[in-house]
Parts: sequence; C-alpha cells; structure tokens
Amino acid sequence: MPVFGDVLFLDSAHPLLSSELEGLGYNCIHDPEITHKKLLALMPRLTGIIVRSKFFLGENELQRAEKLRFIGRVGSGLENIDVAYAGRMGIACLNSPEGNCDAVGEHATGLLLSLVNHICKAHHEVCNASWIREENRGTELRGKTMAIIGYGHTGSAFARCLGGFGMDILAYDKYKTGYGSEWVEEGNMEEIFRRADFLSLHVPLTDETRYLADFDYLNSFRKNIFLINTSRGPVVDTADLCRALRSGKVRGAALDVLEYEHLSFEDLDLWDLPEPFRFLAGHPRVVLTPHVAGWTHESHLKLSRVLVDKIKHLAD
Repeated sequence: MPVFGDVLFLDSAHPLLSSELEGLGYNCIHDPEITHKKLLALMPRLTGIIVRSKFFLGENELQRAEKLRFIGRVGSGLENIDVAYAGRMGIACLNSPEGNCDAVGEHATGLLLSLVNHICKAHHEVCNASWIREENRGTELRGKTMAIIGYGHTGSAFARCLGGFGMDILAYDKYKTGYGSEWVEEGNMEEIFRRADFLSLHVPLTDETRYLADFDYLNSFRKNIFLINTSRGPVVDTADLCRALRSGKVRGAALDVLEYEHLSFEDLDLWDLPEPFRFLAGHPRVVLTPHVAGWTHESHLKLSRVLVDKIKHLAD
C-alpha cells in the first residue's frame, strides 16, 4: 500500500480516526504536547493535520506546509484556522459538525428544561434541606416561541429535539433559505425580536458574530427572554448579558460556552475570574456547563467517523 504522507494529531481523537487513516496509507504522528517551535519544523513534511483548538494555524504556520493537503477539525468551529489563506494554498479545511449535532441539540434541550423548571437551583436547595416549592414553579413550553439563530447542523438538530413540546419554532440563518418545514418557520430578525420567548444561538464564531448578543441586541426583543448559548462564548457579550439579567430583559440564561474559556479554569480560584463571570456563577437563574454540549460517548466516535469519510473523499 502506498504511503500518502504524515498526518500530525495536535490533540486527542477517537482511536478510530488514526486506525482508519493508517488503513488508508497515512502515517499518523501523535504529539498533543508539541511545542510551537517543533510544529513549525514539522510543517514541511505533513500531508494532514488533525486539530481541535490548541494552536492557531495561520499564515505563519501554513506557508511552511509545502505538502499539506488537509486540516481536519474534530468538531465544528474553524475559528483557529485561517481558512481563507489555507484555501489559497490549496489546503482543504474539514470539520465534522455532523458528528456532534445531535449531542448539542439534546444538551441545549436539557439546558432549556433546567432553566424553565429551576432544576439546578431546586436540586441545590433540596440538598441543603430547603423545601421551596412556590419559588420553583415552572414555565411550560407549549405555545411559546423558540428563536434559533443559525440553522446549520446543530440548530436543526435542536429544532428536531423540540418537536414534541408544542412550541412555535422560528429560525433565522443569514446564509440559508428554503429550510422551513412543518415544524420550523423560516423567519427574519424583525419577527424574532417581536415574537420570541426563548433565544438559542447556533452560529460559528466570526468577525460578524463576535459579541452578536450585546445589550442592544438583547434589548431589541419585545418580550423578556430566556437565552441559551451552545455555540461559542464570545458570541455573547458577557458583561452586557449580566446587565440584561439585572434589568430583567433576560429572564434566565444557560451557557455551555464562555468568552473566558482561554483562561485555565482548573488553576484559577473563583475570585480570580472576571466580575461578570462571578455574577453569572452566583445568579439563581443561570445554568453553566463546561463546553460539553457536543461531548458525548457517541459523538466522540461519530466526529472521527465523519472526518474519515471526508478525508477518504479527498483521496478519491
């Protein structure tokens, strides 16, 4: 079997990915602790790179990649790759949102139910021997309107998960049309600002979406809303979200991602983190999870399987 070249794994992935690539004739190099200096030295010999988000692969790195044919992202976001420059170099940038979209949709549904039924708050109260019922009275979803911003793999998966709740689902995607169905209405931002009871964000992080949900955006909703973010942390301006929570414009927020994720949460004390984070952490109507919406046992395998199929297609 011919050897197609070296593929460098900069982060972990399901063993299926390297096994399948080796079966195709690639030589897989695993070096999750690689230094940037060593990465630059290796670039000229690489045919492929498998990444999550450890390094930014920009012009400085890619201009050395004389043989590089593909960069495979184990996940959906490509914000740590200069996709435009890679395209000019003839390097295919492959991601795998199909692999974890069901996981994200289900997790977003869990966050939604936790918010409207005060599940996390009530759990802590009961564990502390506080039996509080009236303050934990829930809100039913039937007849309410969910606005989904970004109707790609995860946005549509979330809509499918909501199908049995009897909600009106109003979706907006600036770059897609014709996706309306019997349970999802294709809308515009004017309708969303007027009708939404809930807002769920499913957009990539780009210059266009960074701080999309700032105070002016949140204050444009006619109703007081619940916010869910399972996309990227900087899509929401955290300080402005805190302001909207204080004013009541945002009734509650569930965030799987935070703009502070570049900080090492494992090594920081709560009081070393920015004040807006401390406000969110202490708020009774905020639910936080550690960027695990797409992080399931099943998606761990599916993400790699999707990448294998796309790399095979390149070789055809």
